[in-house]
Amino acid sequence: MSFQNLYYKRAVATARPCYVCHKPTTTVLATIQTVDFLYVCDTHLSDPGFASQVGQANDGVGAGGAKMGLSQEEIAKVKQEWEERQKKKQEKKGQGKDNEASQDDGDKAEKKAESGEEKRSESPTKVVGLVSLPSTVSNPPTKPSHERYTLHRDMFALRLAEHRRRRQAAQAKELAPRLPGAPRSTLPPAP
Repeated sequence: MSFQNLYYKRAVATARPCYVCHKPTTTVLATIQTVDFLYVCDTHLSDPGFASQVGQANDGVGAGGAKMGLSQEEIAKVKQEWEERQKKKQEKKGQGKDNEASQDDGDKAEKKAESGEEKRSESPTKVVGLVSLPSTVSNPPTKPSHERYTLHRDMFALRLAEHRRRRQAAQAKELAPRLPGAPRSTLPPAP
């Protein structure tokens, strides 16, 4: 099982020896599913020969656009336009479902609009039976709270080799009981 060269910096309560210098540290670099983790000093995290931080943009917007020579205003404008288009798509999907359900009630829909019931449907709650429940509003995905790092290619190769060695040792241990044993009897004397 291989894994990506993307590690998240996490703090732990128990100090363990650093992977490089063996000094006690409470900082851990771990992959997303904790397939691989290693204890590292904060000084080694700043060393470009060991690891480099991913996405060092302050606001998180336009990290890739800054490389292409785009200004922050242009990036923000494009992002806002894209969000508006996504909202319109969601509204169209919602209206399409409502239209299918209300084809039989075409005249009633006009009366609801006149009587002001439409204003209640725009509120953030849905009425189910006698209980008012908040409607499901899609929240934007949250940013990961941990700093992200990539290991230097040689360090990452060491981690992959170590995992490969562990996996092969586990496979050998699993396979060993199924192999035939060596003969235990003595050989007959030669004539």
